[in-house]
Amino acid sequence: MSNSNVAILAMLEAKPKKAQELEDFLKEALLLAEKEPDTCTWFALKLGPLSFGIFDTFKDDEGRQLHLNGPIAAALMANAEELLSVAPDIKQIEVLAAKVE
Repeated sequence: MSNSNVAILAMLEAKPKKAQELEDFLKEALLLAEKEPDTCTWFALKLGPLSFGIFDTFKDDEGRQLHLNGPIAAALMANAEELLSVAPDIKQIEVLAAKVE
């Protein structure tokens, strides 16, 4: 994680018949995250049948803002109405402690 405490936690709730599409979208978004030099870690999460999340960390707040204005966020918002039952809950957070191998 390289000493980064700057993060985002995004909670996503899929429409009942769109869970697989949202899961596929999140898996494909990894390719975009890998191209972001200021994104230290990026995780797509499945929390339940319709509940998903994204957790990522950044070198600094500038990197976080670049990500929030980048291609993953743009693609998510472009597909939100079709895939999500409610608007994404996106929080800018701090990591207080982490174990990284």
